[in-house]
Amino acid sequence: MALNELRAIATFAKAAELGSLRQAAAAQGITPQAASHALVQLESHLGVRLFHRTTRSLSLTEEGRQFLEAAQPGLATLQHAVQGARRGREEIAGPLRIVAPRSVLLDVIWPVVEAFCQRYPRIEPDILLDDRVGNWVEDRVDVGFRSGGPPEGGVIARRLLTLQLVVCATPGYLAAHGAPASIDDLAHHRCSCFRHPGTGKPMPWEFKVGDEIVSRAIPAAFCSNDIEIEARAVAAGQAIGQLLGPTAAPLVRTGRVLPLLTQHTSDHLGLYVYYGSRTAQPARVRAFIDLAVEMVAGNSAYFLEPHELASAPAKTRKPKQRPARA
Repeated sequence: MALNELRAIATFAKAAELGSLRQAAAAQGITPQAASHALVQLESHLGVRLFHRTTRSLSLTEEGRQFLEAAQPGLATLQHAVQGARRGREEIAGPLRIVAPRSVLLDVIWPVVEAFCQRYPRIEPDILLDDRVGNWVEDRVDVGFRSGGPPEGGVIARRLLTLQLVVCATPGYLAAHGAPASIDDLAHHRCSCFRHPGTGKPMPWEFKVGDEIVSRAIPAAFCSNDIEIEARAVAAGQAIGQLLGPTAAPLVRTGRVLPLLTQHTSDHLGLYVYYGSRTAQPARVRAFIDLAVEMVAGNSAYFLEPHELASAPAKTRKPKQRPARA
């Protein structure tokens, strides 16, 4: 059934209830002419006359009475459905499906989720950890996060953070093995690698060299497909690692690791929040996006300032040979 037919039936029912087509028009926020036109179209579509009407009176025909009795239960059900949809749009409650990459969920996104649940106890988070941007419709996504470049696929995206790639090692590792003086020196060290969760392939390290971003395949002595495991290995002194800014920043600030090769720290990646519509959003989705922007956008807790990168250790001896793998 077309939407205009539903409107015409609703106009008919309201006119029967109020006994006036003019009052029905006012109740529905349309002109009397529009209400009259809708009724004429409905009668033409049904092939029956629904009202006996004059300039002063309005009464149902027998066909109109029968049609009203048959239509009222359906109209009541539709009205209930419309009211429920409007409540769902305005209430900050119910399911909220969030997609985020594993690499930034715990450090960046989880504090937002936690704060949102505390603020709105009736919210029901459904979190999917995924490093890809999948099918928006099939995945039933309300809000997504992506690290790297902006997402495609017809979604609206906002950049929240610049993501640094920071080479790090513990003071203990550096005392034992020295600090690399150049990118090439990394070949003489125990380095970590992050395996892409989807492909299993080691991800290259990326460096800023002049105005360009250069990718290098770094021989690895410690590999994992989990960013937290890699960070723990680096923080335990097992390897030199290239960590994302939100992971590296607190480790540097507490002195657990030191930044290395800081002149090559890459900052070309970003963290983006993305969603499907600016206007047709339930209140819970709008509120969560607003809180994510408030808590994350430009938050210096998730990246190192220039003076902090300047705390890199002075060049020290290069090891004579690369330590044996564990």
